[in-house]
Amino acid sequence: MTTTMYHQPDRTISIMRQIGIPSKQFPRFLIGKVAAVRLLSATGMSVLLCNPAHASFLEGDALDTMANVMSWVAIFLTPVIGIGLFWFLHIMPEKVAEKRRHPQLAAIKALCLLSLFFGGLLWPIAWIWAYSKPTLYKLAYGTDVDESLPHHPDKKDGELEDLRTQVAELRAQIAAGTTNTKTA
Repeated sequence: MTTTMYHQPDRTISIMRQIGIPSKQFPRFLIGKVAAVRLLSATGMSVLLCNPAHASFLEGDALDTMANVMSWVAIFLTPVIGIGLFWFLHIMPEKVAEKRRHPQLAAIKALCLLSLFFGGLLWPIAWIWAYSKPTLYKLAYGTDVDESLPHHPDKKDGELEDLRTQVAELRAQIAAGTTNTKTA
């Protein structure tokens, strides 16, 4: 017969025999309940005998000071960070549209501003719009980027231009027959 922690009828019967209670006087259906009562009594004793727990490592005035600091952080710092994060998330579509030189940048900026006042309901539309390709604009003007917007070259573009000018200078020197070699 398999035994578990909570229901051990063979052990209970052997204990009853050691005490002197015949097994016929003790009904079989109560054996599991005796094991449950023993478990509950052991649990109750362990609860009564345990030491009280301390929830904080601080005591007295230090605990009050820490509670005051935490309340000031919750009252002032958390809303400032929340508002900043909310604002940053709502201008992200505008920044994406500027980076991609989206031809409808002004409309995306207006939608981002409206989204701030409507509690973020329009923000997903601005996000999708900033990442979309303006197909009708491409059909009308032949390109899907706004050429009138200033293009901010990346560092890689500047390095590429520097390399192109150096190659052009070297080609001119080779064509003239003079080389400018630097020795270290």
